Amino acid sequence: MSETQIARGTVSSTAKQETLALRAFNFSTFSTQALVVSFIPLYFMTRGYSESQIGILYSSGLFVSIFANILMGLLSDKYRTIRKILIGLLLGQLAMLSLLFPLENFVMVCVVMMAFSFVQTPIIPLSDSLILLSSQYTGTPYALIRIFGSLGFAISAYGLGLLLKGIGSEWTIFVAICTVSVSLLLTIYLKDYQRQSNKIELGGFFEVLKQRHVLMFFFMILLVSISHRMYEGFLAVTMRQLGASDSLVGMSFLVSATSEIPILFLLGKYGHKFKELPLLVLASLLYGLRLWIMGQIEDPRWFLATQAMHSITFGIYFSTALRYISHLIPDEYRASGQAVYTVIWTGLAGLVSGVIGGLVYEELGRTMFYMVATGIAGAAAIGFLLYFLSRHRK
Repeated sequence: MSETQIARGTVSSTAKQETLALRAFNFSTFSTQALVVSFIPLYFMTRGYSESQIGILYSSGLFVSIFANILMGLLSDKYRTIRKILIGLLLGQLAMLSLLFPLENFVMVCVVMMAFSFVQTPIIPLSDSLILLSSQYTGTPYALIRIFGSLGFAISAYGLGLLLKGIGSEWTIFVAICTVSVSLLLTIYLKDYQRQSNKIELGGFFEVLKQRHVLMFFFMILLVSISHRMYEGFLAVTMRQLGASDSLVGMSFLVSATSEIPILFLLGKYGHKFKELPLLVLASLLYGLRLWIMGQIEDPRWFLATQAMHSITFGIYFSTALRYISHLIPDEYRASGQAVYTVIWTGLAGLVSGVIGGLVYEELGRTMFYMVATGIAGAAAIGFLLYFLSRHRK
């Protein structure tokens, strides 16, 4: 065997190991995400907190996440490391979860949960940045690694649910400590892919962000995100009003999580053959269709079908938007660009949909609520189409 063949084999083996580490890390971090979204609210209910108190805990965390994502993205780009920041954030999560065990005072629990949100919400956008940067070294597309996050969420939402049903919701925090610890151990095998530079001027990132075509793209992202958060935030409420059981509500979330997997696989294999902006137009139109259908449903069992549409709405939109951002934002500002995307996707869209969407739902009813969401998704589709045509002419 020649030296060239040996070198190629070594590179291939290293790329496979790095891809495996990224996949395992994504699986683990999304397992924690499944606990945060699905089971920690139930843990607080077993502790005797009211629905309004649980709402305060999570809305305060949402507010903190805006600053956390921006700060961690800027620090990552300034110091040219994602891995070390991930380690620090995971250690912070372990500390905050450990503090929750003995606390009884609601105000103190709220403070700790805000701190937990500060160190938990930047994990996924930073790992997304790491995956995008790794693809040029490993040769593995983003979607074929991110798919393991969807697997982790779906399997954990079901498997950990069965576990906690057997041992009791009071063990939720201990289980979360275990999943975070696994993620921390896996960081040993991660690598940083950011190119070293003598000096990174973060002011340069804000100059990029101020460009008209960049601002317009993020505005369209905000529109799609608002429509997505409107359905996500009020899905369980709608299903419960129509008479759905807890198990049917849980099944609907499982269907949406698993439906992402095939579309992410297909996008990972063949997505590069399609331009991003037409795909975003398609995803926005399908969001509009999905939301319109949700406004017409009277039997809650039909929501399982609309949740299966998660694959062709969120699945296409999320990975395609990340792909386009990787062209829009230079590599040296990748983590900061990802942070802005996450702030829009989770923070701003969540606040707008929660406040305005809640008023529309309460004052105008369920059907009008979903018609408004349909209109917002339609506006995003038109915006992406016009944006594509203008960029194509240039």
